[in-house]
Amino acid sequence: MIRGIVFDLFDTLVDQNHERLMPVEVEGRRVGATTPALHACARDRFGVDLPLLEFADRARDVDRELRAETIDQGVELSTLDRFTALGTHLRLSDVLAFAQALTEVHMGALYEACTVPAHHENILVALGIEYSMALCSNFTHAATARTVLRDARFDEHLSSVVISEEIGIRKPRPEIFQAVIDDLGVPPEELLHVGDNLIADVQGASALGIRTVWLTRKVKDPEAALAAYDGPRPDFALEDLVDLPVLAARLSV
Repeated sequence: MIRGIVFDLFDTLVDQNHERLMPVEVEGRRVGATTPALHACARDRFGVDLPLLEFADRARDVDRELRAETIDQGVELSTLDRFTALGTHLRLSDVLAFAQALTEVHMGALYEACTVPAHHENILVALGIEYSMALCSNFTHAATARTVLRDARFDEHLSSVVISEEIGIRKPRPEIFQAVIDDLGVPPEELLHVGDNLIADVQGASALGIRTVWLTRKVKDPEAALAAYDGPRPDFALEDLVDLPVLAARLSV
């Protein structure tokens, strides 16, 4: 029996469109898609007097040091904290203003790259008649994730929204899934988790006894991805969310 459905956000409910955020080439080197805009903001608003490539190197080094203590341990590293650390490293006088400005630039680009499949809202409407629904997402800026949900009109269909930046823990760690279980009040064996990432979504949810749906619509080569993955197999695989209502109904008989 299924009473609740939990969704991942990016490349599940909405498309992140990574091809719009590909690295760009600067002076023969590749840097992150938002790096030129971040550098321009740092230079023009905060007087950071560094060439773009040196700015990129400083940001990369700060990120690497922080990542070892956070993301590599399953702890979320917020975008604001990343840029706060960079501003501290650069010895700026107004570190908070710097971090907020760069976060706005970076997240603005990520938001603009997102698109919403036209049929997804109708799917949520149909599922909401029978099931409690929630979101469980790894994302480094919860305000942007919530804006995406609101603008897509998905938030009104979700009883619980759990985002790693707010809870401080990333999938696949069990604490973030437990937060969803507690919010919904539905036992794990009566939940279905839907996501595109085998480690974060399938492995993470399976560890708590939640049945899993691997969504492959945005997975470039599902067979290769599954062959390279050594965790628990997904209980189900779907190419598109359009097939989810039928699957959920079958599991609820």
